[in-house]
Amino acid sequence: MTTPLQGSQRQPRSPVWVPPPIRTVADTGLNIGILQDLAIKTLYFGGYLSGNDIAGQMHLPFTGVIDTVLESLKREKFLEVRGGGGLGAGAFEYVITIKGIEKAHEAMARTQYAGPCPVTLSQYVEAMNAQARTRFSVNRDMLEKALRGLIISEDMYGRIGPAVNSGKAIFMYGPPGNGKTTIAQHVGRMILGTPMWIPHAVDVDGQVIRVFDNVNHDALPDEDGDNNRRSTVTGERRDPRWLRIRRPVIMVGGELTLETLDLVYDPINKYYEAPYQLKANGGMFLIDDFGRQQVRPRDLLNRWIVPLESRVDFLTLSTGRKIEIPFNVLIVFSTNMPPADLVDEAFLRRIPHKIEVGDPSIEQFRTIFQAMCAAKRVPYDEKGLAYLLKEWYFKDEDNPRNLRAVHPRDIIEQILDISRYLNQPPQLTRDLLDRAARAYFVDLDY
Repeated sequence: MTTPLQGSQRQPRSPVWVPPPIRTVADTGLNIGILQDLAIKTLYFGGYLSGNDIAGQMHLPFTGVIDTVLESLKREKFLEVRGGGGLGAGAFEYVITIKGIEKAHEAMARTQYAGPCPVTLSQYVEAMNAQARTRFSVNRDMLEKALRGLIISEDMYGRIGPAVNSGKAIFMYGPPGNGKTTIAQHVGRMILGTPMWIPHAVDVDGQVIRVFDNVNHDALPDEDGDNNRRSTVTGERRDPRWLRIRRPVIMVGGELTLETLDLVYDPINKYYEAPYQLKANGGMFLIDDFGRQQVRPRDLLNRWIVPLESRVDFLTLSTGRKIEIPFNVLIVFSTNMPPADLVDEAFLRRIPHKIEVGDPSIEQFRTIFQAMCAAKRVPYDEKGLAYLLKEWYFKDEDNPRNLRAVHPRDIIEQILDISRYLNQPPQLTRDLLDRAARAYFVDLDY
């Protein structure tokens, strides 16, 4: 969600950096051999294709780029022209020859990637650094709108806002069920909702790293309402290899390993999948349930020490070569484990903002319960809530049950399930509250 600011704090409608026009093969930054290989693989998998179809699949303009590539392949007898279905050279249909099939096999032995044409590593680095300069500032009103529906104290607002404005790593900790993940996701959608540009893939000396995926990235139409990426200033076509997306908010949990934080090589298709932090570049990377991963927390933390300080990450190709990638990521660690069990003083020093998300007060719990009743269409009853608190939270004065922000939602959902089974309207009666609490709470000392 993007919220406009007032006065001098108004944010730009789009990133400062936009993909430049691409007119010639030289503008791609790639040599003609890489473009030939990609074109011949596109034809090999596609069969009969027009020049415009090839240009569309490679995400490059036909005039000045694809026409040059196809002409060079035709001269070397790798493809033939088989007529056309329309006007212009782009309508001519091409078919791969026997010699071209051999070339396609040679190209696929190096990599079977046959998607949109990648950008060069230097182009990617320049674009990420340029887009990182557009700093988003959050104020109290914006934060309140982003967290609307959540019951948060004023002190918590005062800690979240400066942490977000710092652009540095955030460490959120506290008991489970109080909204750490929800707060991070809401804030991420607000501050990172401004668009940015990313490439489909990046080329590193002929090796391809796939960056864009439909799971972690939300593609947007261009500012003009479509995807033609035509500059409103010059009227020239922007480089089609780039997509306009919402800044990503990527969340990982217990599945995170050290291996997934480096380039993941596919030995069958012979190209790389970008790691989480590269896909999150320009956005937020939320590590949920930190400490529950299969690797030691200290090993994961050590992996982040250099990127957090230098804003640069180093990734390793299968050849052993290391490449330098911008680390323009708002990284958030969220855990319900005691921080002392996970991190040491040296690491906490590198995370300037530590935010404890504690249990709600009784008044906050009541407010959450009222809001959940309204949302689920269950009549709120103050006496019913008082009974629930007395019997299921504070009956044992020496060992009271902790209030959790998630309890009202879960207990009311239990009441709805039981009411449907009993074929009666949901109410905060003692019987339904007892049955819901008995089904929900677990005696951990059993």
